[in-house]
Amino acid sequence: MQNTNTILMIRPVAFAYNAETAVNNKFQAAGNAEAAQVKALEEFDTFVDKLRENDIEVIVVNDTPEPHTPDSIFPNNWISFHNGTIVLYPMYAENRRAERKQAILNMIHDKFPIAETIDLSGYEKENVFLEGTGSMVLDRKNKIAYACLSERTNKAALEDFCARMGYTPCSFIATDASGVAIYHTNVMMSVADNYVVICLESIKDADERANVVATIEKTGKDILPISYEQMNRFAGNMLQLENKKGEKILVMSEQAHKSLTYEELSILQKYNRIIYSKLDTIEMNGGGSARCMIAEVF
Repeated sequence: MQNTNTILMIRPVAFAYNAETAVNNKFQAAGNAEAAQVKALEEFDTFVDKLRENDIEVIVVNDTPEPHTPDSIFPNNWISFHNGTIVLYPMYAENRRAERKQAILNMIHDKFPIAETIDLSGYEKENVFLEGTGSMVLDRKNKIAYACLSERTNKAALEDFCARMGYTPCSFIATDASGVAIYHTNVMMSVADNYVVICLESIKDADERANVVATIEKTGKDILPISYEQMNRFAGNMLQLENKKGEKILVMSEQAHKSLTYEELSILQKYNRIIYSKLDTIEMNGGGSARCMIAEVF
């Protein structure tokens, strides 16, 4: 099953520009933190309301002031759900490791039947990182983990996850227009049930690009390419969900929606309905968008 109708989101209490993550997240912008928490909270609540209005079950957990976790709004980096199994991930920034709060884990265990916990966070001691479904974009049906390798996405950790979870890794190098490694795979590609949105021009090596295309094509999914400019506006950071009525819904930010052409939107709407929400403050200060805010619950 590629899609879920139940998601976990963390309501921020101290959202802010995080200097620890900005060293390798070129999507963040310094100097835009004025009233960031107030604005981010408003964007968060509006986004949650829209999701719920579209019959998606949103489990909202309020973050706690201590320890200070400015990026807690992006839970998909430290936890993923796999039908009774949860995986915990090693995080690059030290202040993000505190997001694995016991209170949240307790809530998860109280609400869901968790049979197994796979804890990969020990890799942090080796300075090895794999930041969940930010580092990996999962084709859950075909058990493929797409991953652009970077400081935050280590190949050995990726292969460990795949071995434990029965996935096949498809790793590659992806860079922005300046040649800098893209920090998370989920800003340059999104896997849905019948299609993949991907910034192919970010994969410079011809053989790696051909391998990614061939891997996608073998699964029978259509490929919808996006440009660097669209990627920089978070058009790759979208997520297909399924609501309680079984309807497929593609979720993205307002900025991402505006970056897409009429023709591209028309193609996407043939597969699923689209909903979008204004996330400018979260995107600018956090360097992540709609998909990053959602931990899918299976």
